[in-house]
Amino acid sequence: MKLLVIEDEQDLRNTILHFFQQEKYLVEVARDYEEALEKLYLYAYDCIILDINLPGGSGLDLLTKMQASQVAYNVIITSARNSLDDKIVGLDLGADDYLTKPFHLAELNARVKAILRRKQLSGSQLLQLNNLRVDFESREAFVEGTNLTLNRKEFDVLSFFLLNQNKLIHKTALAEHVWGDHTDTADSFDFIYSQIKNLRKKFKDSQAQLEIQAVYGIGYKLIVH
Repeated sequence: MKLLVIEDEQDLRNTILHFFQQEKYLVEVARDYEEALEKLYLYAYDCIILDINLPGGSGLDLLTKMQASQVAYNVIITSARNSLDDKIVGLDLGADDYLTKPFHLAELNARVKAILRRKQLSGSQLLQLNNLRVDFESREAFVEGTNLTLNRKEFDVLSFFLLNQNKLIHKTALAEHVWGDHTDTADSFDFIYSQIKNLRKKFKDSQAQLEIQAVYGIGYKLIVH
């Protein structure tokens, strides 16, 4: 899962970054309004942790732009302001939750997981798709009860496909979601091809009832048999 942390306080930003990296999230950061706006235009995120007070602008203004873009964003506001008005405005602008500073990282983590679970899995951490069963909490996948051994990137790729069933997924979107800004320095998409190849082989060997189909020149689509 990919998070964007928009926070101008360096110590807090780094603390949140390192915490969620240890939780196996892909995390990117923005330090001010302009950097946050640029990342929101360029990349897609599963959840955004948004500070209201930012150099160069307001987090509430960013929420307004997100709402106007008609793209679905999952947002948790963090702010030192313990203001009911700010909370109401933020939630009215489409934020999913509001957390007042200072807060415990465990609580922030729980709220992130709750949003992702509610938005993507209808409140469950388990997904059953024909003979494939995926536990997003333990990051394990099973076919007919047998563990489908996946490395971290393979699981991230599989998760992205499962949460976008029957949708055409562009190679760039997949790369940005799983590998983040590091894709900007890549000479090719060979790192994606390798993961897809490995997943296809594991699906075939385990007789999983799903398939990753290539759409020439564009990307991939997960097909359920």
